[in-house]
Amino acid sequence: MSGFGYRVSGGKVDRVAVTEALSCTADFVWVHLNTNEEHAQVWLRDTAKLDDYVVDALTASETRPRCEAFADGALLNLRGRSSEEMSSGDPLASVRIWAIKGRVYSVTRRPLIGVADVETQMEKGAIVDPGDFIAAVATAITSDLDPHVADLGDELDDCEERLDANRVFDLRRTVTRVRVAAIGYRRFLAPQRAALEKLATLPGAWLAEDDRRHLAAAADRAARMAEELESIRERASLMHEALTDLRSEQIDSRSLVISIVAMVFLPLTFITGLYGMNVAHLPYAQEPWAFDAIMALCIGIAVLVVGYFVQRHWFQK
Repeated sequence: MSGFGYRVSGGKVDRVAVTEALSCTADFVWVHLNTNEEHAQVWLRDTAKLDDYVVDALTASETRPRCEAFADGALLNLRGRSSEEMSSGDPLASVRIWAIKGRVYSVTRRPLIGVADVETQMEKGAIVDPGDFIAAVATAITSDLDPHVADLGDELDDCEERLDANRVFDLRRTVTRVRVAAIGYRRFLAPQRAALEKLATLPGAWLAEDDRRHLAAAADRAARMAEELESIRERASLMHEALTDLRSEQIDSRSLVISIVAMVFLPLTFITGLYGMNVAHLPYAQEPWAFDAIMALCIGIAVLVVGYFVQRHWFQK
């Protein structure tokens, strides 16, 4: 079965296979399954002897961050970054946790970066009970996600500094990507904060006071990230509107140039078209100076039209 287990007994930490994790008594046992297949459900139900409600919660295909007290333990769903590429609509992978006194069961469908950090702490002996474990998971997830939220804000700051009509298309792609990422992250961080806050207040001897403080700190950090993401989303919307306005101004400016050029050549086209007709009796058509006169007249009209537009400030942006 895909997964691993840890046993803590007398301060000694042992990494074992899932099938051996429950084979003997220990002070604390953590079993992690990185699969959602049917045999994992069978193991959780038949070997771990978990309630059907808990098994269904741990192996559900669709989850959102939540915390729920059940019997003598707690069900917790959290979201964090995965080492695998995620879709823009669902950018964070889930970890489902069932914690009771002395034991923790966790299930992920995609590898979670935060779980790897918790493994490191586990092997160092820093986690000795379920409270330590959940606090470590919450802290690892928020610590890993925090710099990426900050990077989104920095990207938007850079776009605002480079705001220019000639870079509309490149900037719009970046702003759209930042906005989509912010919406996707905030979708899970807001309920995750509520789940951590609820867990920190749940009754139970397996949650020590320092664990509750760590959970409250993680919840506060998630709340701050959610607020930052909301700010990024709003700024991205305003930035998108500004880029749209710049693009419209650019189009209007180019249309104005085209209109001015057309109005300059409109009377010239009329005169040259009139004297280009192959008919008799055109005034002065037979005079030797006729061509020079028409050219001078066209130049004069062009200068007058351009001068009029300059005087009316049509060339100002």
